[in-house]
Amino acid sequence: MKTAIAKVALRSAGILSALTLAAATVAHADPMIVNGGFEQTLTPTSSQFGSQYPSQQVTGWNSTGYNFVFLPGTANTTGAVGTDNPVIFWGPANGSNNGFTASPDGGNFVAIDGVYQPGPLTQVVTGLTPGSPVTISFYYAGAQQYGFDGDTTDAIQISLGSETYTTDVLSVDNHGFTGWQAASFTFTPTSTSELLSFMADSTPAGDPPFALLDGVTITSPVPEPGSLVLLSTGLLSAAGYVGRRYRKLKG
Repeated sequence: MKTAIAKVALRSAGILSALTLAAATVAHADPMIVNGGFEQTLTPTSSQFGSQYPSQQVTGWNSTGYNFVFLPGTANTTGAVGTDNPVIFWGPANGSNNGFTASPDGGNFVAIDGVYQPGPLTQVVTGLTPGSPVTISFYYAGAQQYGFDGDTTDAIQISLGSETYTTDVLSVDNHGFTGWQAASFTFTPTSTSELLSFMADSTPAGDPPFALLDGVTITSPVPEPGSLVLLSTGLLSAAGYVGRRYRKLKG
């Protein structure tokens, strides 16, 4: 009798272990974007960063273009220093009542030049599951450099691995600001580690347009209700099996 009960216990433990593994698979942790709000920087100043201006680095990110990180309150006042003159945007502090505001994510944001020494902003994303879709979300806006005139346009190309999408094109009036927009794109990774890239797509070349970026996040889809129902049914069935077998042997 004791041997039979022990066998039931072992078999039940195996079933429960398999279901626990399934539960862990359904509820796996999402991959993470490092420093998606651009708050972690090498120095507490607004400045150009990346290989062309190594005095400023942003944790988790690499840059090879004319790209800048702006601290709160500096975008249309003191601006950001770099290899050329400080980059300042038109805004209320310098004579343009264009409604320039901080991003909805708050804190720092990045400005990517799409026409002068253009280069991507990149990060290697790990923890991906090949074939399992992920959604990358962020805020973006269009602004114009102070001291220049004319209408411009801004958009951002976002890539993960071999997939690339482009945001809606934002039209920036002379000395204007578009306001912040929310964007989300879904990608299907083909490996566990892929390169995430943001590249400004702006016009025209003669009037420095900048695409602004902040609040980058990545999420995996919530498990389908059917998967959760099947998992719950399996757990209940296993519990019922254990109870029935144990009562039968004891009876």
